[in-house]
Amino acid sequence: MPLAHRMVAAATICAAVETGAFLLPGARNHPCRTGGPLLTGARPSSTVQLTNGTPAAAFADVRATDSSLAASEADQTEREDLRNLAIVAHVDHGKTTLVDAMLQQSSVFRDNEQMGIRVMDSNDQERERGITILAKNCAIKYQGTKFNLVDTPGHADFGGEVERILNMVDGILLVVDSVEGPKPQTRFVLKKALELGLQAVVVVNKIDRPSARPEYVVDKTFDLFCDLNANDMQSDFQIVYTSAIQGIAGDEPDAMAKNMEPLFKAIMGMPKPLVKELAPLQALVANIDYDDFKGKLGVGRVHSGSIKKGQTVGLGRPGGEVKTGKVAELFVFDNLGRTGVNEAHAGDIVMVAGLSEIGIGDTIVDPANPNPMVPIAVEEPTVRMTFGVNKSPLAGREGKFLTTRMIRDRLMKELDRNVALRVEETDSSDAYEVSGRGQLHLTVLIENMRREGFELLVGPPTVITKQVDGKTYEPFETVEVQVPDEYTGAVVDLLSRRKGEMLNMSPVETGGDAKMTNVEYLVPTRGMIGLRNSMLTATRGTAVLDTIFDSYRPYAGDIEARDKGSLVAHENGVATPFGIAGAQSRGVMMVSAKDEIYRDMIIGLHQRPGDLRVNICKAKALNNIRSATKSISDSVMVPIEVNLDMAVEYIQADELVEVTPTKIRMTKNSQTAGKSK
Repeated sequence: MPLAHRMVAAATICAAVETGAFLLPGARNHPCRTGGPLLTGARPSSTVQLTNGTPAAAFADVRATDSSLAASEADQTEREDLRNLAIVAHVDHGKTTLVDAMLQQSSVFRDNEQMGIRVMDSNDQERERGITILAKNCAIKYQGTKFNLVDTPGHADFGGEVERILNMVDGILLVVDSVEGPKPQTRFVLKKALELGLQAVVVVNKIDRPSARPEYVVDKTFDLFCDLNANDMQSDFQIVYTSAIQGIAGDEPDAMAKNMEPLFKAIMGMPKPLVKELAPLQALVANIDYDDFKGKLGVGRVHSGSIKKGQTVGLGRPGGEVKTGKVAELFVFDNLGRTGVNEAHAGDIVMVAGLSEIGIGDTIVDPANPNPMVPIAVEEPTVRMTFGVNKSPLAGREGKFLTTRMIRDRLMKELDRNVALRVEETDSSDAYEVSGRGQLHLTVLIENMRREGFELLVGPPTVITKQVDGKTYEPFETVEVQVPDEYTGAVVDLLSRRKGEMLNMSPVETGGDAKMTNVEYLVPTRGMIGLRNSMLTATRGTAVLDTIFDSYRPYAGDIEARDKGSLVAHENGVATPFGIAGAQSRGVMMVSAKDEIYRDMIIGLHQRPGDLRVNICKAKALNNIRSATKSISDSVMVPIEVNLDMAVEYIQADELVEVTPTKIRMTKNSQTAGKSK
């Protein structure tokens, strides 16, 4: 249905919507919302405790009927000179590129300064993977108003970053692709924002794409707001169309300005921070950073009162002990960096140094009148892996950090800033059980440790189950796959064999000649482990796979394991061309000539079920006719390149991944492996 017709129909159906509700350009009211009155002027509360995903106190607007709340908020004022907002989006919808354009046009960079691509993605893995992993702050000035921008991850595995960051802001820029529209992880981050009562400006990005379909995308976004039970004011979102790569924006897709001015004006119209300047100090810590000279740094928003450099403050949580400390340094964000200040006021996002015991979820308070805020509850992990000491025959040759104590200290340090992570001891003194929001969440941590000089033995990912009334429940994920029509059957077969339940299958309007199908499934998280590589193989690399955690459901039963076994090294030594040439007829190799090999190391993929031991260290005997490697090297095929993500997906319960600063190897677990063939 065309957008104009939809809005007229909504006005007719929904009797609760007042006459004239559709006068504003781009307005969206909420005809499908059920329950609760029409809220006008609703504002997010300073603190929200979530229980099972339900906001306990999403809006301060109830003061109209609650005299005690009205009295407590009578001293609230709006800061005209400040806007705090987070930029949220699905992976690869142009969120970080949009921040680049905003920074460029706000004169953050000098005219003669060379600006990089995706300057906010400062982490090496972020640049390599093309995704945002860590939430980061920056600030720009526009017509005397300061915009505090928080660039958040788009991948659901890093949802812990999103959940705690949203408590620092008053609104969000929801970026959606002009062709793809809202995706599963768009839903995830928007759901978190709406639960906190935040309002959104919808940014339809990549409007310059030839196949752009902005009206379709806006309608789909509106439907998503309806599905997530957004209130009427949230559904009345403003729309801005942008091409981040070109640095242009507009209020209509066919009326684009020559710069980002329409987007800046839309931000100016977002909610202003509600502050209590005269109330006791409250600053909720949402992030932790480290400095080689200043030590641990806490990042958070001052919700009430003010904080000064050199001030003695309290640090605590509701119901806990309040510890005291002194603010050694105080910073606010300025452009891409931070600037030291002597004092910060309610509404400011600050960075505090000098409080060595500060942690995410703590509240910086006035020690004479402590009133810690309730931190946002973070969703529980769904996947776990074991991290242990490297015990392979090649251990200790490359890494600097090898012992159990070093691994434990590093994991404990990670807990300080990674709120969605859990670390537990195991029966073995050499291994720890690490739980996270998904496989990617954990492999990013492993990769960081590898680059820092750690050596590890990592176990296969397994899901975390729950017992409810004597029954086993396991996590399920909503899976969305966009694939060319000719490979739809292969995708359906793969997901069905992994206990998937089809939710929807429909053609995709791409605006081009290619015929694509969108397939949606509900699949146990167990079935998703190792699926990505299989799907890329089955679809010749053409499938686009997106997943999001759905819920815990009854155990789905056994899921078929990997249909092929491994080629396992028979003895220690160095791989030779002659040995590899003889073994590659049995499967696909994962090692090259001259690689060091040890017994039980996985060196290839067997072409049949079950493991097979092969000797690839044997050399051809010399004779007086030709050399030992004559014509052999030419017949050796190029091996599969093994990286961390591929190895973690590949291994099963009786296998491990050996991680060193330069090598990724796989091996049979000597404690659990049965006899190989």
